[in-house]
This record gives sequence, C-alpha cells and structure tokens, in this order.
Amino acid sequence: MNRKALTAAFPATVPVLMGYLAIGMAFGLILETAGYGVGWALLMSMTIYAGSGQYLGVSLLATGASLSQAAFLTLMINFRHLVYGLSMLEKFRGMGARKFYMIFSLTDETYSVLCGMDEVPAGVDKNGAMFLVALLDQLYWAAGSLLGTFAGGLPLDFTGIDFSMTALFLVIFLEQWRGAKSHLPALLGAADAAFWAEPIVDLGCAAITSCLVFTTLPDFLRRRELEQANRDKEALLAAREKLMLAITHDIKAPLGSVMGY
Repeated sequence: MNRKALTAAFPATVPVLMGYLAIGMAFGLILETAGYGVGWALLMSMTIYAGSGQYLGVSLLATGASLSQAAFLTLMINFRHLVYGLSMLEKFRGMGARKFYMIFSLTDETYSVLCGMDEVPAGVDKNGAMFLVALLDQLYWAAGSLLGTFAGGLPLDFTGIDFSMTALFLVIFLEQWRGAKSHLPALLGAADAAFWAEPIVDLGCAAITSCLVFTTLPDFLRRRELEQANRDKEALLAAREKLMLAITHDIKAPLGSVMGY
C-alpha cells in the first residue's frame, strides 16, 4: 500500500468515518432486531454496500418480498447513482482494473469526498488516493455494521443514532462549501432537494428532473470556467503587448538622441 496515498486519503475520509460508524451501527442494530446476525451484516456490507438500500433490505427480508420488488425499489432508491457515474467518467479514466471497484463503491459520501479531490499533494498518486478513499469508506461501513449487531444485545440507549446520516451530509456539505469556488451547485442541489421533498410530487419525475439538472450543470459550469480563462488569457496578452511597446519606446527614444535621429 502506498503510504503517501494513504496519508492523503485518510484525512479526507474522517467525516465519513464518524458518520459511517454511527449509521452502520444503526443498520446493524436494526438487522439484529430483525433476527439476522453478524454474518448477514458483513455479507450485505461487502456485497450490497448501499446505506439506504441495506436499510430497505432488512424490511424486504422481514416481509419476504419478491426479487422483482426488491430490484424495482432498489433501482428507485439508488437511481441518483447514474448521475454520479456520469460525472466520474473522467476521474476514473486510467485507473485500470480498479475502476470496477470504484464504480461499485461509489456511495453518496464517497462521491462527495472524491469531488473534492481535484488536487493532491506533490508526489502522491491521485488514482491510488481515490481508490483508498473508496476502500476506507467501505471498511468504515462494514465495521459500523458489525459493531451494531454486537451492540444489539447490550442494554444500551441508542436514541438519536438515526440522525447520524443527516449530520454526516451536513459536515460534508459545509466542507465543500468552504472549499468550492462556486456555490451554485450546492444551492441548486439544496433547492432541488427541498422542492422534491414535498409529499405531493412524483418520485419518477423527481429522479428524471434531478438527472437532467445535474448532468447538464457540470458542463455549463465548465464552459463558464473556460470562457473566463480565455478572457483572462486575452487580457494578459494585451497587457504584455502594451508593456513591450512601452519598453521599445523607452529604449528607442534615448538611442535616437545619441545617434542623432
């Protein structure tokens, strides 16, 4: 394991570590209460690895839902990952076989952390750091799930643990807000979430609209950045040309006097 990549990856995943331990424990507790033990928690965390999907999975197991029902509900819950994958095509390019694991492990929180990894310290393999972010996040989730199943039999009060996912997203949102050059994506995301949170809206319509917004938004912002960069470059070229003319004039004037022109 590349130590430099691990040093760059681990600090970025600390908020996810805190959240995943709590959220994973909540899942483990629910799974234990439903009558499924440690083996199920580990199996689901390593093969399904989808927080909301795993919570749903407990209900599906308890009610004996059919495979078609499970597939449809899972698709509806995780439809947003289609947007995540499209926006990560460039980031995952050149990762070789690791790309398949990156696709599998692209949870909401991992996606958020990877979006903020545009730059890494000098000498650090960026692809290796991104891979370790994804791997560490899954290990955190699996550890939390196992702790939850073990804690399920203890006489402890776990009131409020269900708020841990909200707290995790809030921390990641604030970190990205502080480091982002443009707050437009965050504001649009908040507006989209608030609008579609109303109970009268249709889930399918919400998913389609969200996909349209967040697949076109990155290209729009990128074009704006390129246009601004071109304007800055043209301004620098114009300033350099004026400077060269001024220098040439300052040199020619005294030389003309000396030479008698």
